[in-house]
Amino acid sequence: MVPHFGEAKSHGGALLASPMLGTCACPLLEVRPSRGLVDEKFQIAVENLPPAHKVTLHSLHQSEDGDFWEAFGFYVSDADGRVTADRHESLGGTYEGVEPMGLLWSLRPVPGSRTGLRLRKKHVASPMVVCISMYEGHVSQRFGELVALACAVTERWYMGPGVRRVDVREGGVTGTLFLPQGPGPFAGVLDMWGGGGGLVEYRAALLASHGFVTMALEYLPADESRTADIEFGYFDAAFKLVQEHPLVARNSVAVLGLSFGTSVALSMAAFSTVVKPRCCVCISGSHVHPINKPILSVFEEIKENFQKTRFDENNYLIWRDVILPLPSEPSMKVDVGRIRCPLLVIVGQDDQNWATVESAEDMQKMMEEAGNSHLLTILSYPGAGHLIEPPYSPHIRASNFVLRGDKVIMLWGGQTKPHADAQEDSWKKILEFLQLHLYHGQDPAPLARL
Repeated sequence: MVPHFGEAKSHGGALLASPMLGTCACPLLEVRPSRGLVDEKFQIAVENLPPAHKVTLHSLHQSEDGDFWEAFGFYVSDADGRVTADRHESLGGTYEGVEPMGLLWSLRPVPGSRTGLRLRKKHVASPMVVCISMYEGHVSQRFGELVALACAVTERWYMGPGVRRVDVREGGVTGTLFLPQGPGPFAGVLDMWGGGGGLVEYRAALLASHGFVTMALEYLPADESRTADIEFGYFDAAFKLVQEHPLVARNSVAVLGLSFGTSVALSMAAFSTVVKPRCCVCISGSHVHPINKPILSVFEEIKENFQKTRFDENNYLIWRDVILPLPSEPSMKVDVGRIRCPLLVIVGQDDQNWATVESAEDMQKMMEEAGNSHLLTILSYPGAGHLIEPPYSPHIRASNFVLRGDKVIMLWGGQTKPHADAQEDSWKKILEFLQLHLYHGQDPAPLARL
């Protein structure tokens, strides 16, 4: 159950005096707000330290898979004995500089963890719980063996108060619908992830927390035999389920796709004779391999170029060359010149998984030739990789991936700080884009706050 927002209070954990600070010292650590949406900034404040005193701020999270993730920054208190993460710079650690959210976006598996981990929320009706602690001096290891000077716990939610989660098994369509609090009508979004498959809900839950009825769509089931049944009409049917929901304004429905989901979203916008999205958001994807045939057939075409994959010095798989050089044959690409709705394309310039930068450039050329380039907005981020997630999500440069039944470590690319900046900026612009084209620039609903 989502907690009532009015009950959320910032709090500190156990407060301990350090022998180096003297028996009278009692450092205070507070995280405000103690509960919030995952895309909401928090403030970390420390008081009651001696001036110019070295401390380490440390975050620790246990994933739903049981793995521990941590981040830390080195700080020195000011003349008043205070440290505030939004005013004071970290001098080292997993992030540097004035970074109020660095303890989240620089999270990484603790030493000795399994290889190839990726942090993703599976159960969105419960929060991501993070313990923020303060330690004496500048330390970078064996935090579990140290006694914290102070600590606090913060909850990070994808589902805001009043958001409802509804399983969808209707008309052959499988997904999860998230409904904002209130009577509506609301704009709608059909949310599609990439080639990893399965039903991924957390982005859809967060969009609903911002006032959009959103359905996370499963279209690549874990059971590969079901994938053979997925054809273009499946996506039309899913769109109509969102569009015809009684809480949705039927002429205000968008499609959003990441990675392979981009191919689906672009194909819907260009080819569908059944549905017409009001706008389209595409993250880290390409217009190569249009979805105008069964999904299994598209994957068979992609497999023909598997020999173009290569490995880096760490034996991580680089996938981006599979669609290079971009085909000149029109039938091998979505005819983006047919798109008649506003289109937002987001790419990372260090994407090692898919040739997204080249694809964005080719899409722009095609739309200029067709006379509809005024509908296109491209956001291209230096140093960002493939997995552009909601803000403050940890940067995952490489992680485990199952390819043709074999587990590999896929290289997604990106550098931690620029990737984190890209996630924060792109999410803000996605929400602004959806608000502009689905709600005509008006606020869809009061922002859910814990």
